[in-house]
Amino acid sequence: MSMNIPSDPNNPVTNSSRLGTSFRSQLGSFAASSPLASYSIARDLEEEEDNEGAVDHDGDDEGDDVSPGAITPSQYALSEQYRRPSAVAYGSRPLMLPAFEPDHVRLTRAERENIMSEERSLLRDNDFIPPKHPREQSSDDNLAARLGRKLSLSGLRRSKTQPDEETGVGSIAGRIDEDGAPTERTALLGESDGRPYGGQAESPEQINKKWEEAVLTGKIQTTWQREAKVLTKYSRSLILTFILQYSLTMASIFTIGHIGKVELGAVSLATMTANITGYAVYQGLTTSLDTLCAQAYGSGKKTLVGLQLQRMVYFLMCITIPIGIIWLSAEAILSAIVPEKETARLAGLYLKVLLIGAPGYAAFESGKRFVQAQGLFSATLYVLLICAPLNAFMNWLFVWKLNMGFIGAPIAVAITDNLLPITLALYVIFVDGRQCWGGFESRALRNWGPMIKLALPGLVMVLAEFLAFEILTLAASYLSTTHLAAQSVLSTLTALTFQIPFPVSIAASTRIANLIGATLAGPAKVAAKVALVAAVFIGLLNVTLLSSLRFYIPQLFTNDQDVVDLVASVLPLCAAFQLFDSLAANCNGILRGLGRQEVGGYVNLFAYYVIALPISFSTGFGLHWDLYGLWSGPAIGLAIVFGIEAVFISRTSWEAAVEMALRRNTSA
Repeated sequence: MSMNIPSDPNNPVTNSSRLGTSFRSQLGSFAASSPLASYSIARDLEEEEDNEGAVDHDGDDEGDDVSPGAITPSQYALSEQYRRPSAVAYGSRPLMLPAFEPDHVRLTRAERENIMSEERSLLRDNDFIPPKHPREQSSDDNLAARLGRKLSLSGLRRSKTQPDEETGVGSIAGRIDEDGAPTERTALLGESDGRPYGGQAESPEQINKKWEEAVLTGKIQTTWQREAKVLTKYSRSLILTFILQYSLTMASIFTIGHIGKVELGAVSLATMTANITGYAVYQGLTTSLDTLCAQAYGSGKKTLVGLQLQRMVYFLMCITIPIGIIWLSAEAILSAIVPEKETARLAGLYLKVLLIGAPGYAAFESGKRFVQAQGLFSATLYVLLICAPLNAFMNWLFVWKLNMGFIGAPIAVAITDNLLPITLALYVIFVDGRQCWGGFESRALRNWGPMIKLALPGLVMVLAEFLAFEILTLAASYLSTTHLAAQSVLSTLTALTFQIPFPVSIAASTRIANLIGATLAGPAKVAAKVALVAAVFIGLLNVTLLSSLRFYIPQLFTNDQDVVDLVASVLPLCAAFQLFDSLAANCNGILRGLGRQEVGGYVNLFAYYVIALPISFSTGFGLHWDLYGLWSGPAIGLAIVFGIEAVFISRTSWEAAVEMALRRNTSA
């Protein structure tokens, strides 16, 4: 779907017309609009044409039967359906997980309805259409309700309202001068044909027309109340999803930690090895599907999405062979690296059992992209709501109830890894997403080149992010078994607390990107400020929890008093940088929303690999601060990340970001 519109840098209408139709977010990625992806899809379409005689762009996606004039989104449209990057389900917190944006060119009916709802709401708040409900203040309203209305944008404007004797509706002071002539605050389209309250009466065509005129005149504004509400709405399900995913790792650490500190250190070492050599590889390679599946979905031939899924699954099964060799040899490899031989032996045993679930995990990572390309972001949440509690139950059952001990935890994880794709497949078959599956095809064994070339950069990025914090775990093993066990608890805790600010940063980046895509620089800036304020509150909450409960939290992980005492002594340092952790995460989100995620990537890599890790090793081993020294590096690194990115954001021209977004979309 494309529009031949001349590019005029001074005309926001022509430059943003394709925003509504292609609806690409400004988050961007190295793979977005990739020529490799286009080449791959073109080849698939040619083969489809050879097989069927012609490509049938039937466009049978939901809602396509509606009249185009009624459903085509405005060129300044907003969408509440943001593209959620897949969460890191295993291991420690990432430095900055890139937001790989699907390149959708079709909107579902739900997306169109959300667009209309968002635009209608903003038009009401800015008095371009009448309010949905009567604005008369009830005499029995409590103080809180009255105060809430007065603090809102519409409430502040109503405070200047003077009664209109003819209509009884009231007119906003400043909309007409003393002579009754319209002013710059006069609504462009009047009071919706004299109707006192708008309700849902406005048609999509009317909403589109009013929205375009409002944006062209620069009259669309927002408030911190609205942006706080949107940020909460966007992030609440993401937070739940991320915590559920991370609980898959926490369940094993909780159960094994109470066996002993050697076992606790072993599961930490095994998880680290699995992350770097396996899970990060799967996650990095499947990022190519964020582009390939989305572009296949936009091609109009939906079964191509299933074809891309099959290719990736077959490719990952091949990759699993060398991964399996490494995991089967892990005991010998780790024994040569880690001084504690028993810890290395148990970690190798853990990985041998975990290998049973590796194919299932690879299939699930691919399947997530399959449903996300169709806009089915709740599918993963529903799957986790089933599998995460079941994983926790199996860990308890195998380790303690059936007295299987250490070996019970990896068995539970392996079973869960295989249940994840099965449950997701059942969702696709019986709930939604089946329309993009055309059955197994021999074509999936061909045309792998573009997919692999797209996947390699994602692999490098994800591995780089995993590696920084996992190096600390490996370093802790050189101190003692107690330090390794304590490191396992600390890394788990900081990863858990990160599951709150990171989803909020994703929500903020999406909101900012949508506002910038709608050429609303002012509201985007307000959204960024709200995100930073939210980050402060989240950071302070994490600081308070970790510092006040530092003697109690370690006891949830282990019964070993030496480990508990060591964790309690280092937790104040971990708590201290929670504020910077939250702020840095949201600064990264703002940069992604601005389309400048490369700045955040460079800053993160510099802060961690050039500053944080050298400080960790010099203080931990050189000054013999041990675990306290190892964690001093990330604390300083996060402060540096926040400082540099905050300065960059403060000096960023939001209007220039809008112009850059327009150029990017018109040339896409």
